[in-house]
Amino acid sequence: MVRHLSVLFALVLMPFPRAFAEDKGIAWQPWSDSVFAQAKSGGRFVLLDLGTVWCHWCHVMEEVTYRDPAVIELVGKGYIAVRVDADARPDLSNRYEDYGWPATIVFNSDGSEIVKRRGYLPPDQMASMLQAIIDDPSPGPSVVPETPLVPGGDTALGSGRENELRQILIDSYDTANQGWGTAQKFLDWDTLEYCMAETEHADQTFERMARETLAAQLNLLDPAWGGVYQYSTDGDWKHPHFEKIMQMQAEDLRIYALAYALWHDDTYLQAAQRIRGYLKSFLASPEGAFYTSQDADLVDGQHGGAYFQLSDRERRKHGIPRIDTHVYARENGWAINALAVLYAVSGERACLDDAIRAADWICAHRALAEGGFRHDASDSAGPYLGDTLSMGRAFLALYACTGNRAWLQKAAAAVEFISQNFETDLGYLTSGNPGPLKSRPQLDENIGVVRLANLLWHYTGSAAYKKVAERGMRYVVAPGATDHRGYFVAGVLLTDQEMTSSPVHITVVGRKDDPRAQELFAAILRQPILYKRIEWLDEREGALPNPDVEYPTMSKAAAYLCTNQACSAPAFAVNDLMARISQKTDKK
Repeated sequence: MVRHLSVLFALVLMPFPRAFAEDKGIAWQPWSDSVFAQAKSGGRFVLLDLGTVWCHWCHVMEEVTYRDPAVIELVGKGYIAVRVDADARPDLSNRYEDYGWPATIVFNSDGSEIVKRRGYLPPDQMASMLQAIIDDPSPGPSVVPETPLVPGGDTALGSGRENELRQILIDSYDTANQGWGTAQKFLDWDTLEYCMAETEHADQTFERMARETLAAQLNLLDPAWGGVYQYSTDGDWKHPHFEKIMQMQAEDLRIYALAYALWHDDTYLQAAQRIRGYLKSFLASPEGAFYTSQDADLVDGQHGGAYFQLSDRERRKHGIPRIDTHVYARENGWAINALAVLYAVSGERACLDDAIRAADWICAHRALAEGGFRHDASDSAGPYLGDTLSMGRAFLALYACTGNRAWLQKAAAAVEFISQNFETDLGYLTSGNPGPLKSRPQLDENIGVVRLANLLWHYTGSAAYKKVAERGMRYVVAPGATDHRGYFVAGVLLTDQEMTSSPVHITVVGRKDDPRAQELFAAILRQPILYKRIEWLDEREGALPNPDVEYPTMSKAAAYLCTNQACSAPAFAVNDLMARISQKTDKK
């Protein structure tokens, strides 16, 4: 291992697009709008190798399968070989997300699919497949015609469908090993958030499942560096895959912070802080924005199990797995939102400072006109829905925990950009650029649009945002939307809950430089209420963006808990406010 050190240290802080030049036997090229025209003119098929920088089995494919002489010969004989980093192309990663990484897709020259294969393919299987396609390019059994999803007019699940999806979550829970999933174990944030929402309604079944899963997930925290491994195999929590991906870091951090607010268990706060420590030490750029991921392998294609058993000092003697230093708007939005939540529940000002610093950098370097965001410094395609959606969500989180209306304005601009660039009759598309493969909606992104636009409607009172939410909701609740999703249905349930109810609305009235108002606002932020509208009315700034409640002028700072445009008596002390919130939430 030591003989690789000079290479390893050189790669630690380098952007690492999936290699094109290093596989000398195969003339890899990037995905482009012209790839099918090239295939047609040359009488070839298109072979897409879709993987990621951090993926162990992608490295094995690169080092073993695509260096095999028989595979090289067959690719050269009949294929245009295209290699894509899935993290760099959200349109393709969303389209083939069910095939894991690496995913291998073979197209005819007209763009129709012939084969879709999931995971690592050894050389003999790959060669056999490539030859079979040359001999007979008929679509194989992996290519099943998709049933078109036709959204109806409904904007809610209805009690029957809601109960059905709830039961799927209960029945899918692994009581023996804890958590959900049989082959792979990881913390699915929508599932945990839904469980916590049900705990607010005193549902002990969902509380038990959530707390057992949170405890089991601690096995996937890196003991030396913090941060969370992607998942565990073998149906338990003891066989981790060691890659560290931003979405896992951010969403696990957020969920543990929310769990701490709900149950006041220091174990959860410590887990969130360990993940944050990893972000600062490994994935934070000098400018304050966040990198994308850290590799699972120290040496490409070699399993890292022994390495990750080492202490920090011992690991560093051998080198540090490669960090992908691309700075994507989507990944930064995830991180900013998580840090804002951790600040809210912990009061650690440094978390908020880090979130704002990253948001400012992304706004300066990734912003498009009219409120949208690029994915990277420059995009070969796009714009992509995920970038603007993620940043919009982050802006609204920053507004909620600061009361700074500039963040609310940015969130509103993001939703308007989404409406103008991604909206169709079938929900919201992944990409605003149709490209050679027609863009399509993806369920999780549409769930995100609905939740963001719906909460923005409550904050602003603008019916335009309500319409954005309703359009997306017709896709989310359409018959067939959750087909083939297994237990991944909690996001639909959360979205339905929020669309059919109003958030808990708490407002502080007082100057933002008043220590008493600051104390009340901080106390509100700490409350374990998942669906909430938090505002700070400093009369020097004028009326709130949604003036649906008229607050009296008081001689000192006060907080109000409001429902259906009617508010409680003013609370001047934190204890009084907490009593009113407790009384309100106990009645839910």
